[in-house]
Amino acid sequence: MNEITSRYLPVDDAQRRQLHNEVHARPSARVRLPALIVYVAVLNTGISREQEWQHLRALPGHADLALDSLQGHFLRLRCDGFTVKWERHTEFTRYSIVQALPAHAGWGANCPELAPHVAVGTEWLRQIPGQTVAAIHLGMLAANWSDPDTMDKAKAWLGEGAVVGSRMGNTSEGSSHSCVLTHFRLGADGFERMLVLAPLDTPEARAGRISQRLLELETYRLMALRGLPVAKELAPVLSQAEAQLADITARLERKGDSDQALLDVLVSLAARIERATAEHGYRFSATRAYDTLVSQRIAELRERPITGTQTVGEFMQRRLSPAMATVAATAQRLASLSERVSRTSALLRTRVDIATEAQNQQLLEKLTRGQDMQLKLQSTVEGLSIAAISYYVVSLVLYGAKALNKLGLPLNPEMTAGLSIPLVLWGVWWLTQRVHAKLHQSGH
Repeated sequence: MNEITSRYLPVDDAQRRQLHNEVHARPSARVRLPALIVYVAVLNTGISREQEWQHLRALPGHADLALDSLQGHFLRLRCDGFTVKWERHTEFTRYSIVQALPAHAGWGANCPELAPHVAVGTEWLRQIPGQTVAAIHLGMLAANWSDPDTMDKAKAWLGEGAVVGSRMGNTSEGSSHSCVLTHFRLGADGFERMLVLAPLDTPEARAGRISQRLLELETYRLMALRGLPVAKELAPVLSQAEAQLADITARLERKGDSDQALLDVLVSLAARIERATAEHGYRFSATRAYDTLVSQRIAELRERPITGTQTVGEFMQRRLSPAMATVAATAQRLASLSERVSRTSALLRTRVDIATEAQNQQLLEKLTRGQDMQLKLQSTVEGLSIAAISYYVVSLVLYGAKALNKLGLPLNPEMTAGLSIPLVLWGVWWLTQRVHAKLHQSGH
């Protein structure tokens, strides 16, 4: 229902406030360093909001949480000493727990154990409804990333694996304000680790934005890669379909097979292609969208390289781009195959139409010949009819003359009948022509 919100403006559109507030729908958290963010993203296919609501109610102090609170797509719950952020997207739901960094996990710690120290409890985390697609421990520490031993300490904190990292952002002096380091590897606890080093006086809003970009970057990367197994699985199917279409085209060119046989095979192939398009079209489109979001998040980091280390953008370019190219090529291949099947179907329809037209032409010629023969036969029958009618008329003249002769008139019946034959023939023929003329006029 439209509402009046200002005496200076017309009535509001029904969606004005919803669309206006969309930019504020998912605000970034405010993070005070040092902090640990435990992040889990789960696929929500088949998971209802009611199930997620029931799970959120298990948080301390939120047993009375109303279901209406989850009608949007974002909710932040404050608990004793930590916050939980819930975000529901089309395909996945994200849970972010922002808590204080455990005392044993400070800068310089050697691969500190983090999973058992989650503020919500490991049981609550394990019972999140859905299937895990991303799980990250993001440590945000107050440290000087320009120290010579920074990389050694970062490798020790992150654990085994080649470190990828970069300086982030630009300050008013033209330098970077923080540093991100990770190895993009899953640990024994099922989490991957990221480490952000920033000055102790880093604003909480800036730290929140950094965490949001990094967590979204990794989530969108993994969601984009979901199209790769589909593309690999579809590749042999497309190869077989392309070979079959080439065979159908060759048979169509040779004209050795019946149109019905070719049509049956082509319809079966077209059905398979359309089924593949219906089943995987959304996944390919989603992959393109997620890949675009990954590029945007990388650009927002405003990376600067750390000597001797790959930046996050370079790592993604070398590892993610080939996978995205494979998915894009498969999607294009599927679309192209569908178009080629349509063109082949059009060629076959054209051939069937031409053959049908030739058959119709032959049938028309047969009908024309039959009509000509019928016309000739009708003319012959009409000639015989004129003779027969004339015969009966002349017979009537003969009988009439005989009757008149009996009455005393001096008539020779045979002579009278013989002399009437030409006149009778002409009269019958003339009447026949008149009938034809009237029928011709009525036909127009």
